[in-house]
Amino acid sequence: MSLTFHWFLPTNGDSRHVVGGGHGTPVTSAGGDRPPSVGYLSQIARAAEHLGFAGALTPTGAWCEDAWLTTAMVSQHTERLKFLVAFRPGFLSPTFAAQMASTYQRQTGGRLMLNVVTGGESQEQRGYGDFLDKDARYARTGEFLGIVRDLWDGKTVDHTGEHLHVEGAKLARFPDPIPQVYFGGSSPAAGRVAARHSDVYLTWGEPPAQVAKKIAWIRSLAAEQGRTIRFGIRLHVITRDTAEQAWAEARRLLDGFDPETVRSIQNGLGRSESEGQQRMLALHGGSLDNLEIYPNLWAGVGLVRGGAGTALVGSHAEVAERIAEYHRLGIDEFILSGYPHLEEAYWFGEGVLPLLRKQDLWSHPFQPAALEQPTAQVPFAAAGSS
Repeated sequence: MSLTFHWFLPTNGDSRHVVGGGHGTPVTSAGGDRPPSVGYLSQIARAAEHLGFAGALTPTGAWCEDAWLTTAMVSQHTERLKFLVAFRPGFLSPTFAAQMASTYQRQTGGRLMLNVVTGGESQEQRGYGDFLDKDARYARTGEFLGIVRDLWDGKTVDHTGEHLHVEGAKLARFPDPIPQVYFGGSSPAAGRVAARHSDVYLTWGEPPAQVAKKIAWIRSLAAEQGRTIRFGIRLHVITRDTAEQAWAEARRLLDGFDPETVRSIQNGLGRSESEGQQRMLALHGGSLDNLEIYPNLWAGVGLVRGGAGTALVGSHAEVAERIAEYHRLGIDEFILSGYPHLEEAYWFGEGVLPLLRKQDLWSHPFQPAALEQPTAQVPFAAAGSS
């Protein structure tokens, strides 16, 4: 099975330094270096499409632009790239969400994928008017996805649950194709929802042994439901022609971390209710030392950024080998990012993807021969252009 690669749209801003934010932490000042205008995000999306990324993830939260609206606009500047739209089911009616997805599919030619984010931080959820606790939020997510899938299947839905109630819900028009549902979470409640409703289970970039345990856990839960699901991983990347160049870039990023900012962000993230976030924090313990936690796996990003906090760092060949290692565990989809996102897309797309292609692990999803030809130039615009 050919590997699938997705890139990331930094709707919280971009920079040559790490942009923070997520899980209740504010976006760092670097987020203002390249504001997330439609013009700039479209540059990234077009580059990703050309290089062979199948889709692009957009985050969700008070710290970034809305994913539905932003990707709908960016989609008009691309042709085939799909958009993995992160959203929180507690903020939408399931019928309305099913209708939005159907409209999105028709207006973009079937380029929507959904990243369902239950919401890990009660304080942020309360700001949106959601006062359920974490386990109740996951229970509601399960009800939500059950209703949405029934609507997409053409059913008229009557549902009276603990958290959601709809009567005579139905769609006049159905999505074609039905969007793939991506879902992540490390808690027992998250695992149950993922096993029952997700098409792709996502994990953040933990060392291979920990990822293998997660895969076995979810596979077992899915088998109990009579289902099989695919697996994906979310990582940053710093890949260069040589390992020395890549690690020099990691050190440059690390040198840009203000110690007081690190302490403040780590204190905030330490209060996170997310089990996945706590697993990320445990990888580095807030220390700037010993950040290579596995060969070519660097935990430095997580010092100033919530959520995904690890990066693959090394030569193109080393990064390709780590990807192959994760694939041997059962990972088929990789959601990647790097700072700045426009330039790093090219480093990975021109350096790593051709090596994976030679190993028959990857093929360009849009133009099978594209990477055998000279790379087309995508002009750089001034930061924040539109």
